[in-house]
Amino acid sequence: MSIVTLNDIFFAATKRNLDRVMLYRQSGKWLPISSSDLQRKVAGTASALHEWGIRKGDRVAILSENRPEWSTADFAILLLGAVTVPVYATLTAEQTAYALRDSEACAVFVSTEHQLRKVQSIVSQTQVQKIIVMDQIQAPNDLAVPCVRMDQLMTPGGSTLEIEIDSIARSVQPEDLATIIYTSGTTGTSKGVMLTHHNMASNIAYSLLGFDMRPGLTSVSFLPLSHVTARHVDFTMLYHGVTLAYCPFMENLATTLLEVRPTLCVSVPRVYEKIYAKTEMSARGFPTRAIYQWALSVGRTHQATILAGQIPTSPSWKLANKLVFSKIRAGMGGNVETFISGGAPLGRELAEWYAAVGIRIHEGYGLTETSPVIAVNTPINHRIGTVGKILPNLEVRIADDGEILVRGPSVFKGYWNRPEETQNAVMDGWFKTGDFGNIDTDGYLSVTDRKKELIKTSGGKFIAPQPIENSLKLNSFIGTAVILGDKRKFAFVIISPNFTVLEDWARTNDIAFSSRAELVGNPKVQALYDAVVDEVNQKLARFEKLKRVLLVADEFSPDNGALTPTMKLRRRVIEERYRSQIDELYARAESTPAP
Repeated sequence: MSIVTLNDIFFAATKRNLDRVMLYRQSGKWLPISSSDLQRKVAGTASALHEWGIRKGDRVAILSENRPEWSTADFAILLLGAVTVPVYATLTAEQTAYALRDSEACAVFVSTEHQLRKVQSIVSQTQVQKIIVMDQIQAPNDLAVPCVRMDQLMTPGGSTLEIEIDSIARSVQPEDLATIIYTSGTTGTSKGVMLTHHNMASNIAYSLLGFDMRPGLTSVSFLPLSHVTARHVDFTMLYHGVTLAYCPFMENLATTLLEVRPTLCVSVPRVYEKIYAKTEMSARGFPTRAIYQWALSVGRTHQATILAGQIPTSPSWKLANKLVFSKIRAGMGGNVETFISGGAPLGRELAEWYAAVGIRIHEGYGLTETSPVIAVNTPINHRIGTVGKILPNLEVRIADDGEILVRGPSVFKGYWNRPEETQNAVMDGWFKTGDFGNIDTDGYLSVTDRKKELIKTSGGKFIAPQPIENSLKLNSFIGTAVILGDKRKFAFVIISPNFTVLEDWARTNDIAFSSRAELVGNPKVQALYDAVVDEVNQKLARFEKLKRVLLVADEFSPDNGALTPTMKLRRRVIEERYRSQIDELYARAESTPAP
């Protein structure tokens, strides 16, 4: 069955008549949702929306963590030709109000009482007329707009209405608007990206060509569905009959992987970095460290075999696999056949480490505005250090200044209510990605850095921060590294330590501390991180070298605004947060010349 609209994915998922389309955890057990269950719940929800007067083009928001009700609501909205507006569950009330108000959403699905209260506090600033809550809670009496429980909707309203909904769904056209996705705002105000059914359907049809996707496989849905990558992946899995196991909270991911034992792992680099850091941390002390280092040396000699998609057969690799590599995979459930990374640069060094331990990660690249995939490494065409070959239905070229330009059916319709910004995003029919990159002679695309994140020192030298940050994060003492220095004499790095590792090191080295602030201020700790940065500096050009290290006592996360919900750095937010410390750092450098 070909995909013309996103509704075709729903029809494909329900037509298969599978026993396990989705899985969700309740009371310590994983419970299935069948194709018929999904069909019934979506039809009931769509019928209720239709009876409330929601029609083609109306905007309906979803404010929820990942759970089956998220996809149920999404499909119900799309079947009516209405427009889904995903809202990150981690946003503040003010940020939520902006998305609801800007999109002019007439209704909103919320997951919990917490999210309900958030909407309640700002609903007067929006056009929302109806709230649907997913949890089975008693709706408060003090709400300004009607509130209903979703479980009371998920029963079809009768055969006549079902036929009408089916007719509406099949009348939806490829060029109809399907969703408005608000970007996570790493560089400024969040914008609503308009994607049509054709934008997303055309991308889904080509993004995973060459991958083995079929009924019987399982994938964990844990990346926030408000992000285009996660939603694209889940649509693709459902279309191919892969079972989705929903993990609402990132902190439950490790347990979920062990319980569900997925066969597919689609993640952002941050998760792969944490697995690496945990492995490094556990491989400490003699003889564990020696065995680990030996296994890595064996793995590196077999990287080419792993990257070719084959399993090494040498006795040394089999022993290394038994002693070390199999245990790393066991931590991810032990059953994963395919690993995919997207949403941010993976970093070559991290990809090489995974290859050394027997795991080939297929890195891809795209943006919200491109629905999202532009290029991806596949089991057939794979080249480490690149983001793969460009999808066959897209065109990519490199502008004179090195920016990646793309055109094709998955390029967005425009920014909601922002015609001027839409016009500025396109040059002679080509969408400007804002990323620098190059294409090699074999057609593999490499992305070097974000155009807006390039650091230009006062001496006129350009520094690409992401590759350096990726190198730093491979050290187990570093939680997050942020390179800054635009318009300054030199670049420096803010480091949020991996406090689990650092605190353990401090105790081992008899360093007393009563707080994290006291710990990062200790001269021995400062010296430790200076040495870590010096090691990375050895690989950098003179103008790239990081001349100062600013240790902070904070952990960077989406909750405190330092990272986006998809774990990307909000560089400007971080720079502003530590403005006084940064100014003091440069002032000291004036009196004490940088090395």
